[in-house]
Amino acid sequence: MGCNLKCKFCWSWRQRDSPRSYGEFYSPEAVAERLSLIAEEKGYSYVRISGGEPTLGFEHLLGVLRTFRDRDKTFILETNGIYLGYSRELAQELSPFVNLHVRVSIKGCNSEEFFEITGARQEFFELQIRALENLLDAGVEAHPAVMMSFSGEESCRELKERLGSIDPSLEESFEEEYVFLYPHVVELMNRHGIWPKKAFSPDGIPREFI
Repeated sequence: MGCNLKCKFCWSWRQRDSPRSYGEFYSPEAVAERLSLIAEEKGYSYVRISGGEPTLGFEHLLGVLRTFRDRDKTFILETNGIYLGYSRELAQELSPFVNLHVRVSIKGCNSEEFFEITGARQEFFELQIRALENLLDAGVEAHPAVMMSFSGEESCRELKERLGSIDPSLEESFEEEYVFLYPHVVELMNRHGIWPKKAFSPDGIPREFI
């Protein structure tokens, strides 16, 4: 719940901006147990928490990971990477969890695009890249997932090359993200006067993005 960015295409912006109006608080143990039950019922091998920035409640996140440590599922931590790029120590704290994979969701392909779609200062784009460096240095499995709906081909190519120069695995595992045009997402983008160069309607999402 909540986020340290305010992306102009956020699909959970109502919950992000009005956290007191949605849901309930749960202990780390309750979260881990619920995830396990869902995964077992559906036959899933992977679980994740989404809809906000989980590193904001870092101790709670660690509690979930500790509870989940001995289960035969992979936990995917989806994060914008800002805190993990700011603090090498936080990235190091994730290293004991061998069933953890971190998906760093990078907003845009360069600092200008980052500013356009988040409104945050351009220099914070670098923290997302540094998060990947810190995680790899800590021995934590990670890959980049890049929001490309507002990007040009050249900036995308340059980012791929940059990530590859850090570690070839980051270019090889480069995941493309695009805006899905749900009505409440369209409403938010219209408010901000921004529109994607490439996006998908809810009934036309390619299988590889599901």
